[in-house]
Amino acid sequence: MTMPAKIRREKIYDLAKTSGLASVEELSARFEVTASTIRRDLALLNEQGRLARTYGGAMPLDPHPEASLRQRVGEAYEEKQSLARWAAKQVRTGEHVLLDGGSTVGALAHELRSHQDLDVTTIGINTLQELNGCPGIRLSCLGGQLRETSQSFYGPLTELGLARMTFDRVFLGADAVTAENGICEADHMQTRLKEIMAARSTHVYVLAHSAKIGARPFHAWADLPLPWTLVTNADAPADQVQRMRERGIAVELLAPALA
Repeated sequence: MTMPAKIRREKIYDLAKTSGLASVEELSARFEVTASTIRRDLALLNEQGRLARTYGGAMPLDPHPEASLRQRVGEAYEEKQSLARWAAKQVRTGEHVLLDGGSTVGALAHELRSHQDLDVTTIGINTLQELNGCPGIRLSCLGGQLRETSQSFYGPLTELGLARMTFDRVFLGADAVTAENGICEADHMQTRLKEIMAARSTHVYVLAHSAKIGARPFHAWADLPLPWTLVTNADAPADQVQRMRERGIAVELLAPALA
């Protein structure tokens, strides 16, 4: 028996609210209706102000204070792809690379799948999933306490593992970046870990799409030692970009990736 449309839409809303991003493909399979039916449901929920449309689906307009990794995957999709493609081009054959957690660094991991003779160490479960089984990549994971929200590891065990390793490049994500305070995260254990990751690497990159530049969603900060490079999009706030460059931070401004 087919579920009434009104009930299906309520269930779609509940699923998006509890699980984060709701994709058209997932919802179509779950409710046994066509993708076009799901798109009409999402459009109606969007008109009602309950869901926001994203790349490939929708997400709730009233998410938790710290969005989950699942929610973030669909945000600023094209912008993140441009950052990931630029970052992948910086990686050289034979290097040892450290990858943070997060959706943008996860997009970078996808871009690295075809690389050869590369050692990759990560704290992110999404990166492990992307690079597992890639013949040219030797993959390692820094264990520790799992953050359910970001699906990445942190804590004393993670830091202990880092103390015994060095890297050619590290690619960090961020909840926000400002010229005045550096990298913003939800808690101080995350910012401490980013500082350690940066200290163990020769070249440090922070990948953050333009909506994160100048934002201050939380109160934990990592002020990374120079030199490091912010990689963001061309529409990042010009005043923030100028102040970062005045502080000695290198800034790469990129156009969105073509679909």
